[in-house]
Amino acid sequence: MNDSYRRKTPEELLKAITKLHHGRLKIYIGAVSGAGKTYHMLREGQQLRKQGIDVVTCAVSTMQRPETIEQLAELERIPSIHWQKDGIERKDLDMTAIKARNPEVVLVDGLAHRNRPDSPLPTRLEDIRHLLECGISVITTLNVYELNGVSDLAFQLTGIEAEHTVPDDILELADEVRLIDVSPETILTRLNEGHLRNASSPHLLLRGNLGKLRELALRLMAEDVNDSLEDHRRQQGLVGPSGAAERILVAAQYHWNGSIHIRRGQQVARRLNGELLVVSFVKAEKAMTKEAAAFKRSIIKLTQKIGAGFEELAVPHLHRRHLSEQMARYAMDHGVTRIVLGHSKHTPLQELLHGSVVNGILRYARHIDVFFVADRTEAEGERILPARHRTTPEPVYKRLSPTQQQQTTERLKRGTFKVYIGAAPGVGKTYTMLREGNVLLRKGIDVVIGLLETHGRKETLEQIGDLEMIPKATIPYKGTQLAEMDVPAILERFPEVVLIDELAHTNVPGSEYKKRFEDVLAILDAGISVISTVNVQHLESLNDAVEQITGVRVRETIPDRMLRLADEVELIDVSPKALQERMRQGKIYPMNKVEESLGAFFQLGNLIALRELALREIADDVDERLESWERTGALRGPWRRQEVIFVAITDLAQGERLIRRGFRIAYRLKAEWHVMAVDNGQADRAATERRLEELRQLTEQLGGAFIRKEMKQTRDIPAFLLTHANARKSTQLIVAQEKKGWLARLFRPSIMKKLLQGGRNMDVMVVSCLPSQQQ
Repeated sequence: MNDSYRRKTPEELLKAITKLHHGRLKIYIGAVSGAGKTYHMLREGQQLRKQGIDVVTCAVSTMQRPETIEQLAELERIPSIHWQKDGIERKDLDMTAIKARNPEVVLVDGLAHRNRPDSPLPTRLEDIRHLLECGISVITTLNVYELNGVSDLAFQLTGIEAEHTVPDDILELADEVRLIDVSPETILTRLNEGHLRNASSPHLLLRGNLGKLRELALRLMAEDVNDSLEDHRRQQGLVGPSGAAERILVAAQYHWNGSIHIRRGQQVARRLNGELLVVSFVKAEKAMTKEAAAFKRSIIKLTQKIGAGFEELAVPHLHRRHLSEQMARYAMDHGVTRIVLGHSKHTPLQELLHGSVVNGILRYARHIDVFFVADRTEAEGERILPARHRTTPEPVYKRLSPTQQQQTTERLKRGTFKVYIGAAPGVGKTYTMLREGNVLLRKGIDVVIGLLETHGRKETLEQIGDLEMIPKATIPYKGTQLAEMDVPAILERFPEVVLIDELAHTNVPGSEYKKRFEDVLAILDAGISVISTVNVQHLESLNDAVEQITGVRVRETIPDRMLRLADEVELIDVSPKALQERMRQGKIYPMNKVEESLGAFFQLGNLIALRELALREIADDVDERLESWERTGALRGPWRRQEVIFVAITDLAQGERLIRRGFRIAYRLKAEWHVMAVDNGQADRAATERRLEELRQLTEQLGGAFIRKEMKQTRDIPAFLLTHANARKSTQLIVAQEKKGWLARLFRPSIMKKLLQGGRNMDVMVVSCLPSQQQ
């Protein structure tokens, strides 16, 4: 749906005309001082100046970092007003001088700064608002904990307190917000080099605190991006989940198990970093019993306590068929990705005679995952969620076994691995990698370029600087010569650090390894450190989400363990509109490919969704690292029981999707996971064997255990799968939504429904069909 032909309302026209006279506001946000916000702000100022735009700086703090001071050169400076508070020098904007100079853009640090007592305006934010009204654009910087809505939580988590804060709605006022993401290791290096202004804060010296602030920044940006994505999708007339974020809906009854379902939904939402909604459907104009009213009060109290949204919807009919349709429509309208509800307790005959909420949900919500909460009352007498397991820490003085000693020695010998990740091509990953290479080179570290893909980008080429480049190897293939990264030459040269672009690249035929990430593993094992780049859409477990967002199936992927293997992962964040502008200027692809790209992968909705996906993925990666650093460090909280995931594949065509989903769930829950693929032996055996081998390789690449079984009788499959799932003490069964038409469902037994009926002692997740798979 194209919104460009809709007539604007008078209010929209007035807003657009007013905006023409206002300056633009851009905010660089980071976790802490020293993240590089000022550097990037000044670098953008230099680029604007080269484009002929009138740029000045005022009240900019370089913290004496050589790189930042270098970026300040050639930019005109308007002297700030210096004053002191508590023996510390402060800088205020000279508003009179700035307005008299009347530049197009002013660069200024410290959005949360408070002005001197006798200043005409009390805060820098008000100074900036005034400059915007005068038609002067402003680029400024902000730490995440200086936002009102974040400051209390940041202090509670880390003990780091903001001297001053700004209202949260400043992010909505900004025309563009860009996150500058750096790892705790980078911040601590800068701290040791004396480049952090807040080095006196003892809380800033803790890696865990830096990780928590970083995760807060990533999640804040993801929520902000999600708002803009939902606005964009509404304007385009799109409904249903975007594929970028999880939104969990718990359908709670006013019954004793309602709170159990909500708690389970809360656990799932926290581990998947998703929003939680709770809805109860009641019959219109029907008086509530005292028992139901009591359960309603407890459910409302629980949802308020855990911060979930609650809604009670009155419907004319509570018949099961009508109820499932209402629930599915509500889920669609609210962009829900997963519905949580209880297992059906009715027999197949009762469901046939009276209808079934479960069957209705599976029919009406085919593109939404459905999560059935286990009913353990019959098997275990359990009516409450399991308590958190106590873990006994390893004794401090326990001697390492020979195997542990060998593993530790190998880790020490291995090179350091750093990955720059982005939401899409053109965000600046390669540029940043080269810049870091030159910084290391100036520090006396031996750095070389192992493989570089500049795609003809002038800015990237300029960043090569003094870096040595290892020539590519030529590999003969079918009478021609192909070029590829020369791994033996890198190993022979044996630098301290090698820069390797495009981690997900598939090597040319004849190479020692099929994929570039395997080359990287060999180089790391040789004791050479690697800095590399990758886009978020190349992560194997996100393959289905990326296809849902963009309509494109990404063929080149890397296993998710490559990110976990990395010592540092940093996100290069660019707003979608800025990325599109780079595309139009020919800075990403040649001009003859610009229009095609903007109409396909680089559509605004795709870029917004991919940006959110990248922010959330790195936030989760940060949280996983926090859990490994300190037991109570993770913001998502602990998972409260030992989980075993069992993935049941009865349709080999959906196998990869189920395996990826099983991996992501198992990884988030720290769970053991198994995959069982069953085939009926009727298809082309050679094709089936190839398919099963592909599924086995994918499972093992992602860290799961794969089992295959040939079964002639379809009716025996559900019992066989349930027997094996129970034998492994599985707590969650993952199956696929069936693609059968109504006629096939009528005459052939449904494996999925048999699994639901027989697997009520387990959580069962029915994975949705992609739109292209629905019939």
